[in-house]
Amino acid sequence: MSTTGRSGHVASTKPSVVDANQASPRAASASPRQQLDLIAVNRIAFQTIVRKEIRRFTRIWVQTIVPPSINAVLYMLIFGSLIGSRISEMGGFRYIDFIVPGIIMMAVIINSYSNVVSSFFSSKMQNYIEELLVSPVSNLTILIGYVTGGMTRGLLVGVLVAIVSLLFSDIRPVHPLVTILVAVLTSMMFSLGGLINAVFAKSFDDISIVPNFILTPLTYLGGVFYSISMLPQFWQQVSLFNPMLYMINGFRFGILGASDIPIWTSFLVILVFIVGLGTIAMMLLNRGVGIKH
Repeated sequence: MSTTGRSGHVASTKPSVVDANQASPRAASASPRQQLDLIAVNRIAFQTIVRKEIRRFTRIWVQTIVPPSINAVLYMLIFGSLIGSRISEMGGFRYIDFIVPGIIMMAVIINSYSNVVSSFFSSKMQNYIEELLVSPVSNLTILIGYVTGGMTRGLLVGVLVAIVSLLFSDIRPVHPLVTILVAVLTSMMFSLGGLINAVFAKSFDDISIVPNFILTPLTYLGGVFYSISMLPQFWQQVSLFNPMLYMINGFRFGILGASDIPIWTSFLVILVFIVGLGTIAMMLLNRGVGIKH
């Protein structure tokens, strides 16, 4: 049962929902049949959220999928072909081959983040997130569902950009497993970041601040178009505080077999961020920050 106030927000009067979401002793003492039913409900909820997210960005593919591919073509054409033809090598590779991994990773990062932040924020503004909050669906299911949707878009765009790059470069992954793992983990990390941004956002301006003023500059300064070995020693040390550096170089190692950063360091940094952001996201959902009124 729920009631609706003047503002249109739904206030739940079902204490059992709160207990289920917060894993209370009452939920833990449920009968095996009730636990199976709850598992079935969460499985269906997860499938529904993912299906909705995929339909959402594929329905407007002209806005969500095509632009990143066009941007990748422009980057490769201008930086790779025109400017790159005047640069002999970078890190022992043709310049176009050197920048392709960074351009692919940049597309994965931006699209994974943007999909979750825009979708979750829309669910807040249109009040249909409350349908999940008053249902026996766990916050973990909500989190995994939205993150999976963001990862799907990010990785799909990354694959399309990789296909486009074949027009300019004939590189093949030297370490395919490393390439896939770095892409998947990076996509997961920025999907979590997008959800956290959406939780705190109060307007559409708030969801554009982080991608425009934080993600994009850090990505450009993360070694997409250059090797940090070219920088003075001081700026090399400063660059080590940029998390994008580890993801871009980890992906570059998977494709080219060379990196400015040890691959295990890249994996460690990515995993630390995933654990940290995942913990923060769950705490925010459990406390209802920005979504419960």
